[in-house]
Amino acid sequence: MKEKSQEIDRFLVDLLTRVGEDLRKDVTKHKQVDTKSGPNDLVTNFDKSTEKMIVTTIKKQYPNATIVSEEGFGDDVKSMDGLVFFVDPIDGTMNFVKCHESFASMIGVYLDGKPFVGAIIDVMQKKIFHGGPEIGVFQNGKKLSQPDDIELKDGLVVISGPMVLKNYLNTQEVVHKSSGLRVLGCAGVVFKHVMTGKEVLYMSYLRPWDLAAGRVLCETLGLKVVGVDGEPVNMLKSQVVIAGTQKVVSEVLQTVKNSN
Repeated sequence: MKEKSQEIDRFLVDLLTRVGEDLRKDVTKHKQVDTKSGPNDLVTNFDKSTEKMIVTTIKKQYPNATIVSEEGFGDDVKSMDGLVFFVDPIDGTMNFVKCHESFASMIGVYLDGKPFVGAIIDVMQKKIFHGGPEIGVFQNGKKLSQPDDIELKDGLVVISGPMVLKNYLNTQEVVHKSSGLRVLGCAGVVFKHVMTGKEVLYMSYLRPWDLAAGRVLCETLGLKVVGVDGEPVNMLKSQVVIAGTQKVVSEVLQTVKNSN
């Protein structure tokens, strides 16, 4: 299994390197922008063309795999059996459109329901975080060590802005117990920060493609990724996810529990 993991890891790094090169050229170009679920849920022509290219490339290399993707070029996946790829072509589309930075592209791979390989590229920083439980986690080929198991009071947290404003699941108490709140608008960038110890918690409502790669990489580094009930996440549904150090996640789960 290690050889298969290494093979897919190399494939994802090569693919996201190509994606990054294309998106850096596209970032300042005129964009056709539409909305999906609401005015702040954007999709551009580049989200669609990028996903189409990624899905086509995966299908050519792994024809028996199934693909869960954001913009509809993947499959209607009902089972986690076999090799399943999760594709988020542009994570942080609002940042891509408005800021021209702090956006990512992500691919997570699961084998028979278990995290296998993940890769995230911070496009404008040209940093690819990649790997999995069989091989470890790397930043542009350099192996990362497990971040310190920091407590909530000693670390910064990233929580969905709307969740904090509404105090959903006692999130304001979580913020008060921490060193401070950050809101970044891109799951891929946040997972990068959590993996490298810049923040100790990420809590947000995530769709499968938002979560898949980050979960693989975080769990490989000894971090915890769970639902608000403390149970493993269901990779085929959207849900509120808590990711962070072991100590922080345990404390946050107790705070969330007290909100009921």
